Amino acid sequence: MIEAIFFDLDDTLLWDQKSVKEAFVATCQAAAEKYDLDLEKLEEAVREEARTLYASYETFPFTQMIGINPFEGLWGNFLDDEDNFRKMKDIVPGYRKDSWYRGLLKFGIDDKEFAAELAERFPAERRKKPFVYDDSFSVLDKLKGKYKLLLLTNGSPDLQNTKLEITPELVPYFDQIVISGSFGRGKPDPTLFEHALSLLDIDKEKVLMVGDNLMTDILGASRAGIKSVWINRHDKERNEVIPDYEITCLDELFSILEKLNK
Repeated sequence: MIEAIFFDLDDTLLWDQKSVKEAFVATCQAAAEKYDLDLEKLEEAVREEARTLYASYETFPFTQMIGINPFEGLWGNFLDDEDNFRKMKDIVPGYRKDSWYRGLLKFGIDDKEFAAELAERFPAERRKKPFVYDDSFSVLDKLKGKYKLLLLTNGSPDLQNTKLEITPELVPYFDQIVISGSFGRGKPDPTLFEHALSLLDIDKEKVLMVGDNLMTDILGASRAGIKSVWINRHDKERNEVIPDYEITCLDELFSILEKLNK
């Protein structure tokens, strides 16, 4: 009998990838208006430079373990009271400017002042563009009151709470919200899932984990002995991690619950 559901946040309930994409488009548009360059190629260049730079910092192993990607570094402030987050807070202003500067350089544009403007514009655009999947609220409406609901998200508490502040309608659905950066380890570490179970005071057999990422949500649930539902909205390819169930939209969750609760 399922009594509780753990939900991932990014790209499960919130369409984070779309928000990031739209922020890139708007920021690159400003660059295209000033300089004659290809929008998509600039985005590609900045993404590539951001990934390379991000991996070069001493905080990289920590960000991987907690689950913070390079594009979150392009807009998060990391105002968290922990040594690695404090280091990130110091790193990100330069990281943002350098990512945009090095992206522009690939087009022969050496303009540090403008790169700094774009570095500030991207976070502003990202904050203006929160997208929630169409089915998130309708499904949560049906589940609320029937199941205990817990949000289990990787990331910096400051940044994940910012995402929730700009989509405040999501928060009231959840009995508990667990952010990996507050706990000190990220998905797929099973201890994070065990911590979530203890907060709801529930046995692992009575829980379903719903998430979009095979390597964090599904692998972590599997390691903790929790049944998993992989939401594969965008037709991703499977890898060696096998979920208990696969769905393409959240509405398909109800038939799984029905089957498990017979």
